[in-house]
Amino acid sequence: MNFITIDFETATSDRNSPCEIGLTIVKDLEIQSTKSWLIKPFGYPIFNYFNIMTHGIKPIDVANEPEFDKIWEEVKPIIENKFLFAHNARFDFDVLQKTLDTYDLAYPTLDYSCSYILSKLVWTGLPSYGLKALCNYNQIDFNHHRAGDDSRATAQLILKAFQAAGISSLDEISEKYKITIGKLFNGGSIPTEAKRISKTGKSSHVIVSDRTKHNPSNIFYDKKVVFTGKLLSMVRKNAQQIIADIGGNATSELTKDTDFLIVGQLDYKVVGEKGISEKQQKAFKMVEDGSNIEIISESEFLGHI
Repeated sequence: MNFITIDFETATSDRNSPCEIGLTIVKDLEIQSTKSWLIKPFGYPIFNYFNIMTHGIKPIDVANEPEFDKIWEEVKPIIENKFLFAHNARFDFDVLQKTLDTYDLAYPTLDYSCSYILSKLVWTGLPSYGLKALCNYNQIDFNHHRAGDDSRATAQLILKAFQAAGISSLDEISEKYKITIGKLFNGGSIPTEAKRISKTGKSSHVIVSDRTKHNPSNIFYDKKVVFTGKLLSMVRKNAQQIIADIGGNATSELTKDTDFLIVGQLDYKVVGEKGISEKQQKAFKMVEDGSNIEIISESEFLGHI
């Protein structure tokens, strides 16, 4: 049960612009150490305002720091042939790969998984699976959006998840929750992902948000969104991914906390003479009872993405 957690902060939306990396080492289910490095990013001194507002790192803070290729000389021996976790691993490992490509550096050999995916399978039904929300839920205090603190909080979160799920070996992550273990190796990679079994017995992919695409100005940001009917423009899982990437929460259950119901094409053999789905009927009743849920069409949805 030894692993390392990794976290990147970036200067811009470009994945090859890390300005900080954090690692936390866990051995025998005990956190041993945390270390972070400020990085002078490729493309310095360009920093996006949104990124600075998120992590607080400014160009002046990294002006005299080494670039990634120099820091990599110290980082690579630590993570080589180890098992790594990241919260939203799709982002952090894309940053790692894109940055290695930029500096023409070989990929390390390692396995990895995602604490975001694991958390969704361990603690079902939570309103949010962002690192801050999960740490609040598990009473973990930390300084969010600094790489060292985030990597340590991720390690603490994973240990809590292991305890809650009764996981006693890393192999059980794949065996118990059907999570594909991601891999990096010289010349390529395999992503980490998971499939869940729904009530119908069909498997469905866990939707993982790409936080670099979050858009606080979008009407779906930080909102709970439900779809009903068949979408003509795309399959539903792609629409749910768009909502997640914006920073919203696409769910399948209509509740009093739902903000938007998006209506696609309805099968009249299913909805009957009323011509509306059960979700629409429930939404109309919720509106009558004072709910602020907004019912919009697929075309309106497309106009906001």
